[in-house]
Amino acid sequence: MPFPPRRQFPNRIRKPRPPRKVALGVLFEWHRGDEYAVNLIDEAAEDCGFEPRDTALLQTLVYAVIRHQTLLDWWAAKLTGDKLLDRETQDALRLGLAQLLILDMAPHAAVNETVAYVGKSGGLVNAVLRRAIREKAALLEARSNAATYIRYSHPKWLVQRWVEQFGESGTVDLCAWNQQPAPIYVRLNRLVAKKPTFEFLDDHGDDFYSVERVPHAAIEAGECYVQDPSTAMAAELLSPSPSHSVLDACAAPGGKTALLAQLMRNDGRIIATDTSGKRLERMNRNMQRLCVNNVTTMVYDWLKESRGPKENKKYDRILLDVPCSNSGVMRRRIDVRWRLKPEDITASAEVQLQLLLSTLHSLAAGGVLVYSTCSIDKEENEGVIAKAIEAIPGLRLIETKQTLPHRDGVDGAFAAALTLDHALPPRVVTKPAAVVIEPVLPPVEEDGPLDDEPALFTPVSPAMAPASAPEPEPTFIAPEDEVVFMDADGDDNEAKA
Repeated sequence: MPFPPRRQFPNRIRKPRPPRKVALGVLFEWHRGDEYAVNLIDEAAEDCGFEPRDTALLQTLVYAVIRHQTLLDWWAAKLTGDKLLDRETQDALRLGLAQLLILDMAPHAAVNETVAYVGKSGGLVNAVLRRAIREKAALLEARSNAATYIRYSHPKWLVQRWVEQFGESGTVDLCAWNQQPAPIYVRLNRLVAKKPTFEFLDDHGDDFYSVERVPHAAIEAGECYVQDPSTAMAAELLSPSPSHSVLDACAAPGGKTALLAQLMRNDGRIIATDTSGKRLERMNRNMQRLCVNNVTTMVYDWLKESRGPKENKKYDRILLDVPCSNSGVMRRRIDVRWRLKPEDITASAEVQLQLLLSTLHSLAAGGVLVYSTCSIDKEENEGVIAKAIEAIPGLRLIETKQTLPHRDGVDGAFAAALTLDHALPPRVVTKPAAVVIEPVLPPVEEDGPLDDEPALFTPVSPAMAPASAPEPEPTFIAPEDEVVFMDADGDDNEAKA
């Protein structure tokens, strides 16, 4: 079932492979848990030599199954009488039901092509899918009465956690939000352009625009940057000026750093640190393209180093955009909900607190540190802030801001501005016990497209796609709020969106 290894025979003549057959292979590999969906789709499409329309169809099929997995299994159980299924049969039923009941694709293509690529269970799959066609109205009605975690395919524990924070109604709205393809936003870079030269759908204020497709030419010219409006909150709360000494402590790949530079009118100086030299190299290319010239980057690990990155220099402004669970951007991150576990959030909060306590030693008396996440979980947000204030005398909370996807219509994010009455002494680091956070996201190296990244796939045209097929989600939406997860050695694990 799995597709062949990538680029094993670069000069071979590729035989045409139907996207539905490849989708089954991708799903089989994805359920093994070792790879991220976006990577598997890209590798499979390249290995098969797919044209954009076939790649788009492949992506639409795989994303529909992953996003609606619990609901699809619930429907399958109803149609089979809770029959115990092997993995191949389960994936085939998920794929077929997604086409019939989620994507509303042509029934003959959904059934015949799916059944054709299943082995000995083809008869069962055929019977179940044809029954689904006959009982479609009843199945859709049953969905409307199902429990929230089934109807919107989220882990039950996560839904229960959200109910405690947002109530039943808010949780339903949040889960429904996560089921929709994410829009693409770009931020106008006023260091280069005064008004958009690219086509956009809506002006969302503060120089953010929604676009139908990533404007590659404008991005290469440095006129804009792929970035969700929620990411501006932390930089604006920090409110740096050219006279301030500024530290961006977890900077790469630099979307928020570039916004800080714009707020400072490209004057003054920003020290930007990250644990990964590779990410900082790409960040430097980002800064060059965006015409940012007041940023100095350096490799630095705030969990390990015993002195500050500039000989214990004190900074007037510090931005600390910490690794997190990414619970605020599940709409964009197709794998997150199925990889995240309750213990991951607790482990993440422990690392976040260590980072906050560490960077506070570099904050000048009366200065401002903004702690930010792309999480909507209180344990990672208000919980970390409360523990830091309890641990450090003289640490005061100035203000907090938060965006909630279902309330504000943008990605979820949190930012808290803190200040110190008295500067802390240089920190002394004792080697802590290793804290392992398993990555829950596909590696993201950049916020916006680079010259070595593929263009967006074009939609499947009506003449080439099954009837009523929706426009697929773009494979490259990399907002600024991606996460760098640290392994036991403190190294970062990068991801691609």
